[in-house]
Amino acid sequence: MNYSLIKKDLHYLTNMNCQKQKFILTGKKSYLNCAYMSPMLKKVEKAGISGLKTKRSPHRLMPTDFFSGVSNLKKQFASLINLKDYERVALAPSVSYGMANVTNNIKLESSENVVLLGDQFPSNVYPWMSLVKKHNAKLVFVEKPKVEKKCGELWNKKILEKINKKTKVVSMGMVHWADGTIFDLERIRKKTKEVGALLIVDGTQSVGAMPFDINKIKPDALVCAAYKWLMGPYGSAFCYYGEAFDNGSPIEESWINRKNSEDFSQLINYQDDYSEGARRYSVGQQSNFINVAMLTAAINQLNSWGVDNIYNYTESITNTCFDILDKNKVWFEEDKFRAAHLFGLRPKNNLGLILKKIKEKKIYISLRGDSIRVSPSVYNTKEEIEKLFKCIAENA
Repeated sequence: MNYSLIKKDLHYLTNMNCQKQKFILTGKKSYLNCAYMSPMLKKVEKAGISGLKTKRSPHRLMPTDFFSGVSNLKKQFASLINLKDYERVALAPSVSYGMANVTNNIKLESSENVVLLGDQFPSNVYPWMSLVKKHNAKLVFVEKPKVEKKCGELWNKKILEKINKKTKVVSMGMVHWADGTIFDLERIRKKTKEVGALLIVDGTQSVGAMPFDINKIKPDALVCAAYKWLMGPYGSAFCYYGEAFDNGSPIEESWINRKNSEDFSQLINYQDDYSEGARRYSVGQQSNFINVAMLTAAINQLNSWGVDNIYNYTESITNTCFDILDKNKVWFEEDKFRAAHLFGLRPKNNLGLILKKIKEKKIYISLRGDSIRVSPSVYNTKEEIEKLFKCIAENA
């Protein structure tokens, strides 16, 4: 399977069953909204309580404890994205923080441009707005085509056409956060290399839910919020920084991102040099014992399931359900360019009525623009998807 553009196979097999029992999900509600925020894994909550209790006994905390848990967590995340060098991973409190470290180390000429997607999530827009304003450069938004047929295919084509010799950076997601359109990052990466541009990926709505191989995509940086598909706590994110950022300057001047910070006895031997690689970009209090414990439990679970299996499972409970919908009444992307774990349904009529009926049935989704964003995960069943689709079909 080409994971840069997840292709649909209606006859694949998955080794997973519904994993709802591992989550804190009660009642008869259908939570189809992981793109908003994941529910809590029981083991993640348990790990958080354990991490909280760590502060009870500060006399037991050794200097090595500020680094060992973080290193283990970074190794787990590196495994998730098939990254060999875990020291290229940094911990951040948000995507905005991770992107700020990116833009802080990019200089633009006034003749250059930065390419973004239309209706891109603000955390991956505002840093670039600030950067181009600072250098009097240009932002280029590639808008979604206003067509019903082959929309995803045409959007991918438009992105490639907008990347030229004046392009300094392309910053985008693997899927669109609002409607799940899949973007062919391998082809986009190839085009950026041809023109000498950087590729920055916001993996918030893809990493952990669909296969992402750092060695195939080869982005210059990857930033992912951890409280959605990575199933961690709010206020946490993972970042990967490639060679282009090896000698950069972090936005935060902290003691822990300086060289030899592990030696507490020499902390006032002030260092001019930052830690090597991505360590310099981690947030100052990266050792947060609660977040690190919760994130470690979450990423361990994802690695245990296997992201291929996670994606195959969501594909198995969604794909055939689209036959329930009349495409003359409800728009949705074609199979090849539609993610299984996140997709948009756009009723052509009666949106208000449909949303009311969905709420009455205790189905939780998000409205993004005029599309119903559906984002199931391993705790959902095919029956829940069918219930939603029938509700839409009956009222469209």
